Amino acid sequence: MDGMAGRTALVTGASGGIGSEVARTLAGLGCQVALVDRDADQLDTLAEKLRTEEFAVTPFAADVTRADEVEDVVATVEAELGELDYLVNGAGVLRMGEARTLSEQDWLQMFAVNVTGVFLMSRAVVNRMVPRRHGALVTIASNSGGTARAGMAGYGATKAASSYYTRTLGLEVARHGIRCNVVSPGSTDTSMLHSMWQDDSGRQATIAGSLDTFKVGIPLGKLAQPSDVADAVAFLLSDRAGHITMHELVVDGGATLGV
Repeated sequence: MDGMAGRTALVTGASGGIGSEVARTLAGLGCQVALVDRDADQLDTLAEKLRTEEFAVTPFAADVTRADEVEDVVATVEAELGELDYLVNGAGVLRMGEARTLSEQDWLQMFAVNVTGVFLMSRAVVNRMVPRRHGALVTIASNSGGTARAGMAGYGATKAASSYYTRTLGLEVARHGIRCNVVSPGSTDTSMLHSMWQDDSGRQATIAGSLDTFKVGIPLGKLAQPSDVADAVAFLLSDRAGHITMHELVVDGGATLGV
């Protein structure tokens, strides 16, 4: 994707399965990448690994749910790496539970990371982009934000909220030349998905779907790989998507039947 080399990106949730692959993909395209996550040790391990591949990455530990830490880390990134061209909101947590029995703690934690974190980081970065009249961001949401999933009421609600916020932000800052898009993965081969499985049959059950839970399987017959999501993110950030904003790109192998 021509034109990405030399640009600077900030990726939250960088130590996660999708976040780390997004960071690797952007760095592989020549971006200088700020790796942001709460776990400093995991960030350092990831940074060391990516540097052995000769990628330009720098770890910055921060909690995206805290406004002061978000403002501080964005200021530090721009002071050390230069003005941000791209933001990827990849930080996210999943807590399973039926709508009637999900704990208040799990509900609040998911909203803190998946929604408030997106708001705080987007605000901090985009307010710096506006005077420069340049920039693009992608929020990683989920296909569960638009399709009901048993046991995922809280998670799906947070992803719907983060998608709506991102697309509305895109509407408001379009006149400043800033694009805001959403990538919504389906079942992706990461530790988050694995945590939902009860036994070794989980992979095939996810692909096949379940009548008992009213869940359609995956028409392509396979799980998404983190690289599938990362490629979609990179495209929407790139100049090749220069006339695309307020869009939600679903990467789920057809699991939501194109809806």
